[in-house]
Amino acid sequence: MAALPALPVVDPGFAAQVARKVCSHLLRRIPSQCAICGAWPAERLCAGCVARFAQPRARCLRCALPVPADVHTCGACLRTPPLLDACHAAVDYGYPWAGVIADFKFRGDPGWAAALAGLLRATPGVEPALDAADRVLPVPLARARLRERGFNQAALLAQQLAAHKTDKHLLLRLRDTPAQSSLPRHERLRNLQGAFAVEPLRAAGLAGQRVVLIDDVLTTGATLDAAAQALRAAGAVHITALVLARTPAAR
Repeated sequence: MAALPALPVVDPGFAAQVARKVCSHLLRRIPSQCAICGAWPAERLCAGCVARFAQPRARCLRCALPVPADVHTCGACLRTPPLLDACHAAVDYGYPWAGVIADFKFRGDPGWAAALAGLLRATPGVEPALDAADRVLPVPLARARLRERGFNQAALLAQQLAAHKTDKHLLLRLRDTPAQSSLPRHERLRNLQGAFAVEPLRAAGLAGQRVVLIDDVLTTGATLDAAAQALRAAGAVHITALVLARTPAAR
């Protein structure tokens, strides 16, 4: 009897990514509860919860920290201007958004991308920044973290916001860095020195261009500053950051 042909070997990581995409697509078609208030049937974020928990507020134009209504730039940015020309955040990092972002990033739920991108798009200043941008670049993850998570949350947001301008491979992460969440700004800056670069064969194309950087949470700004430094070195003339959530300043 003839031997049966060998079955192709499927990479488990790739299979898991495909399964996540299929499940996410199916789940988006099923009526569900609002993740915050439990209203049913609803989108993941119902209009009532967005109105209650995502009210626009005055923010520093350079770092997105909350400021009084008559202030445009916070004192910290006046003393030490960041490498970003502008920064817009949809919400403060706190209840309920900290839990929502944790579901998105750490619990393998890329289906959040569309709802959260919609929240960000509705933020004042975001649409004009996207319209004016030549390129939209997600902050890249380290390879080990990308394999562990299965997706880059910033890349999913960028695709939802401006798929035709998004370039996921121009800004590179050269090395992994220790977990940044509990570190002060000076330690984050030290960890991130040289962590980003522009793809060498395409760097010349950035000269004179306006760039939008996408990330999920801004805490000290060290990651965005490190990414912006690489983009400035390649000739980008204007850099705007768009983030879902801004962590309040330490008291």
